[in-house]
Formats: sequence, structure tokens, C-alpha cells
Amino acid sequence: MKKILSFTLAVLLMQTVFVHQTFAETKEEKFAGKVKTEITKLGTGTDAKVKIKLKDGTKIKGYIMEANENQFVVMNSKTGQAVPVAYSQVGQAKGNNLSKGAKIAIYAAVAVGIIVLVSLIAGSQLK
Repeated sequence: MKKILSFTLAVLLMQTVFVHQTFAETKEEKFAGKVKTEITKLGTGTDAKVKIKLKDGTKIKGYIMEANENQFVVMNSKTGQAVPVAYSQVGQAKGNNLSKGAKIAIYAAVAVGIIVLVSLIAGSQLK
């Protein structure tokens, strides 16, 4: 009975090791997934500006025209050419696209600032 139990336990332990190795993602796959997530968050269009540095050292600056499951397309601002980029090719990516909520907050802060400034000026002229 002990032999059967020991053998079963050994098989289960080996199985978990092999299953873990099969499902483990490499660092490159994890990074490509992060790049894909961030590109998806930025969206597409002229407001979705990015600076991409590929693993081979190539730099691309422009905006995201389209994005799909395997790659995204950047309209290169220097050459005016559409450049398809696989997520796995990206070495570094920087994007600047504010969310709608952030834009509303900025506009609201500016409006409040203008109102305060106008009221201060009007209040000082009344004295």
C-alpha cells in the first residue's frame, strides 16, 4: 500500500512540474501582452500618439492607425508611411493619449481657475 501511495504521489508531483512548465509564459510573451493591453487602451486615430523602439533598435514615432490580435499599425510621422508592428517586436513603447475623464477634469480645472481669476479682478475693482 505504501508503494502505491508513494508512486501515485511521485506521479502527481511530476505532473504538476510538467504542467507548470507548459503553461508558464516567457518574459517576452508577458511583455508583448502588456504592450498589447496598453496599445488597446490608447485606441486608434491621430490622438493615439506613440513612440516605439523595436528590439532591433528601429524607432517609430507617429499614431496608431489600427490594432488587432497580433499587431498594430503606426502611421510614421517622419515618412508618412504605415508601419505594421508585431507586439513581440516592441522593445519599448511610450504613448500619450489622455482619457476622456482626464480631459474633462483638465477643462473643468481651467474653467474654475478662470472664474476665480475673474471674480478676484472684479472684487478688487469694486473697492
